[in-house]
Amino acid sequence: MTLWALAARTGDPRAAENLVRALQRDVRRFVTHLGADPQYADDLAQDTFLRALGSLHRFEGRSSARTWLLAIARRAVIDSYRYASARPRLLATDDWETAAECAQEHGLPGFDDGVALGELLDALPDERREAFVLTQLAGVPYAEAAELIGCPVGTVRSRVARARQTLIRSLGEAERTGPPDAQRAISSRTACR
Repeated sequence: MTLWALAARTGDPRAAENLVRALQRDVRRFVTHLGADPQYADDLAQDTFLRALGSLHRFEGRSSARTWLLAIARRAVIDSYRYASARPRLLATDDWETAAECAQEHGLPGFDDGVALGELLDALPDERREAFVLTQLAGVPYAEAAELIGCPVGTVRSRVARARQTLIRSLGEAERTGPPDAQRAISSRTACR
């Protein structure tokens, strides 16, 4: 991938296309798990690649292309939060949770598992969620994740271990007590019909 980035830097369109195809899934998964709305994740991934392709001339290959691109994706997510916080809310309803439930497709394979995982990940502190998503879901090696986040490798390992412990504990609690918002979820699905 790094070789494709270096070749794309010299103007090779095929190398640029190969780079985008090789990393598209990782970038989308990363921005989604950093808290972006799944429907907005495609836009953030596209924004990431536009930024990357526009700044390929500055890529020197000191880190892997994947690390470089995920760093750009991280900045794109942060910028989107900053932009969103400066804009007024557009939804004219007090019950935004029901509106969000109605907007989601239901009955898709793995939908409920994805929602449950998203809720468990959302409950993690930001720095632990980021380290966990990078290393465990996006498959980034610990050293690259440390470089991307800007902290020592040991800190990344510690954050991932703590995130794992929290997720296991939360999953165990959820299995013992049942979903805490099950009744609300059922009533909101009924309201969508």
